Amino acid sequence: MFDPKKLEQVAKQIQDAMPQPVKELGNDVEQKVRQVIQAQLGKLDVVNREEFDVQTQVLLRTRQKLNDLEQKMAELEAKLDAEAKSDNA
Repeated sequence: MFDPKKLEQVAKQIQDAMPQPVKELGNDVEQKVRQVIQAQLGKLDVVNREEFDVQTQVLLRTRQKLNDLEQKMAELEAKLDAEAKSDNA
């Protein structure tokens, strides 16, 4: 769901910002930070970029179809009005 490279980058930035005695704890700190970040991100109600892009494309296609149908409906209504006027004349 989340880009592992970005997650690793954030974990490294947090580790780099820690005081030296904490850094000496080694890879355990980085692993724990990564686990905490991933757990917190997992709680968020979000979608990844790929899913968002797919849904955006679906929405755009749906909007275009709706516009096309509205235009056809307006044309049919105009045609019916014209026929009704000619029948009444």
